Amino acid sequence: MNTSSLPRIAVLATGGTIAGSAGDASKTAGYRAGVVGVDKLLDAVPALGSVARIHAEQIASIDSKDMSAALWTTLGRRIDALLVRDDIDGVVVTHGTDTLEETAYLLHLTVKSTKPVVLTAAMRPSTALSADGPLNLLNAVTVAASKDAAGKGVLVAFNNQIHCARDVTKTSTYAVDAFRSPETGVLGFVQDGRVEFQRIALRPHTASSEFALSEQWPMVEIVTSYADASRVTVDALVAAGVKGIVVAGTGNGSMHAGLTQALVDAVKRGVAVVRASRVGSGHVMRNGAANDDALGTVSAGSLNPYKARVLLMLALAAEVSDLQRVFDVY
Repeated sequence: MNTSSLPRIAVLATGGTIAGSAGDASKTAGYRAGVVGVDKLLDAVPALGSVARIHAEQIASIDSKDMSAALWTTLGRRIDALLVRDDIDGVVVTHGTDTLEETAYLLHLTVKSTKPVVLTAAMRPSTALSADGPLNLLNAVTVAASKDAAGKGVLVAFNNQIHCARDVTKTSTYAVDAFRSPETGVLGFVQDGRVEFQRIALRPHTASSEFALSEQWPMVEIVTSYADASRVTVDALVAAGVKGIVVAGTGNGSMHAGLTQALVDAVKRGVAVVRASRVGSGHVMRNGAANDDALGTVSAGSLNPYKARVLLMLALAAEVSDLQRVFDVY
């Protein structure tokens, strides 16, 4: 087979369960994440050779629960540097499932290219019986090599489905179909080498996004509303110099009375406060569960608290003043 005409895809490994290893093949918990190198990941999928020419790099070897903003910057800048090259047609990032949705959304808003960027992961370590990583990796490279994937923003290929980075979230602690896009559904599917898109993301992303990676990320934290919540956490965060707070509210972003006054006080001290919801789907209406106009708070719309934090960090780093516009647009 003549492979010289195949697309060239960069595979950037960051660790995670897909690179995990356990001493017992029957175990899918208690393994060490991020210990298998990218070369071994690729060796486990010989079919990649018929899909693309691979350029591989090990960016990190971490459990994604330990993902950091500094590593986001390193990863994003490496992706941009690769995608400006004429000999690179797309990028695949192997990642842990725990924070994949946050990294994907961050890249969705900061990568400055229309070439495909696809994240993938696994729910079972590489040593497990019926490990899901090899097929997920093959499918991710297949999507990244597809011309149809260009211009669609950062994608997540998992369990034969293609998700938009903005919409996708992890919904199971153990199932191989752990990722869902609850409100909007998948963008399409990838199976046996076939890539089909059934819809596109309409909100701005990648090359059309106003945001960029930062060297100095503002401190943004998440607090949760629940029965008998107090103001202790909010007051401690404000005293620590937090620049933004995302509230994982109940229902339509509602906040316990014990939190509300503390958050109003935080706004008066210049802290940006965004209302999201701890519910797994739906959207937070501005002035729907709280009087945002009176409180000085911002509605996260359909972003979950973790993605709302990503967007707020980017907006504060860019010194954006009209935060509600940002959350309405992105």
